[in-house]
Amino acid sequence: MAASGTVRPSTENRVDKQVLDAAGELLRALSAPVRISIVLELLSGGRCVHELVGALSVPQPLISQHLRVLKSAGVVEGRRSGREVLYTLVDDHLAHIVTDAIAHATEESTNGEARP
Repeated sequence: MAASGTVRPSTENRVDKQVLDAAGELLRALSAPVRISIVLELLSGGRCVHELVGALSVPQPLISQHLRVLKSAGVVEGRRSGREVLYTLVDDHLAHIVTDAIAHATEESTNGEARP
């Protein structure tokens, strides 16, 4: 690990291309602000679509579309409960990715640094 906290590739520390592809797909799935908001909502527990609509003030079809992307990327899972589907985060790693990104963006904005 480099002093800055980044991993430097070496001949014995190469990451398999399939793993890199999977990581890229995960990051793409988390790239939309609405999807980040959904993940943040799910941090405190499972939610149904109508609860996400109310919490995020986003139309139901758009919430459903974003949930499909998150589900296909393995970020969330849905469990049917009667007529509704309860969505939850697949694991804590995903929550850490999002909360770390939010913390980083917050640090940049409070330090007065320009964000890309």
